[in-house]
Amino acid sequence: MTTASAPGKVYLFGEHAVVYGEPAVPCAISRRAWVTAERRADSRLRVHAEDLSLDGFTVEYSGETDTAPDVDVSPGLIRAAMGYVDAAVSQAREAADTPEAGFDITIESEIPLGAGLGSSAAVVVAGIEAATRELGVELSTEEIADRAYRAEHEVQEGQASRADTFCSATGGAVRVEGEDCRAIESPDLPFVIGFDGGAGNTGELVSGVRKLRERYPFAADTVETVGDIVRQGERALAEGDIEELGTLMDFNHGLLSALGVSSRSLDRMVWAARDAGAHGAKLTGAGGGGCIVALDETEETETALRFTPGCEEGFRAELDDEGVCLA
Repeated sequence: MTTASAPGKVYLFGEHAVVYGEPAVPCAISRRAWVTAERRADSRLRVHAEDLSLDGFTVEYSGETDTAPDVDVSPGLIRAAMGYVDAAVSQAREAADTPEAGFDITIESEIPLGAGLGSSAAVVVAGIEAATRELGVELSTEEIADRAYRAEHEVQEGQASRADTFCSATGGAVRVEGEDCRAIESPDLPFVIGFDGGAGNTGELVSGVRKLRERYPFAADTVETVGDIVRQGERALAEGDIEELGTLMDFNHGLLSALGVSSRSLDRMVWAARDAGAHGAKLTGAGGGGCIVALDETEETETALRFTPGCEEGFRAELDDEGVCLA
């Protein structure tokens, strides 16, 4: 039996634009997912989820994700969650050259499912590490990140970027632009996160932005402008200029909203954070529901979010410098 963990993430800048080759800066946060893999005598998979923003579920199957647990969450989200587990196990089998290996998989997570905090990336990264170690194979962090990206790319039908999985595998702040992925220096950032209890459909949201880009030249220009914000943000990050980072986050949120990926609940939380004195605030992840991230050293934003209609949880999170590791 082998257990590995990996962190979730927030985007300072660049979600959606990163799909089109623009840079993005995600940061690992101090909420993690743990995956335990225990090899079975047969080739079947048994998956038990302690907490993925659900009541928990257990499914046993032979690699087909047509069996869904009876829980109070959208079937699409469950299929995606099971798809990520399948893809992670497939990558581990390939890495260890054991195509028939079966596993009992247990998932425990502090990261809400589908909320924009990188839950799928953390589960895939931790799952690959746990399963390959259970099979007697040790992968480098870079190979785990690459295999995790391939897994997400498969599940998301070619619409994934390397940002989430690289950040989860590496930890800290990272810069991703196409195939170029690297860690970057970052000061301690005063993250405050608001969660509306919902989840966006990543595939539909990415597809919606794609259709806008194809229909309107100015939508393509908007995506490129997000890339310009990321480049300006990198300079502010290097200088530790929190005020500038906040201003650029506000710009980034406005552009994401124009691209149709925000929601009423996300906008309410963003404005609550700004009204409370946050340096800046924006949605994080695919959008459509889920989480916002703000920068505020004080307790004001966290308090304001707790009293914001539609906000289910407000909490502080630290930058997590540790990526995937054995538990």
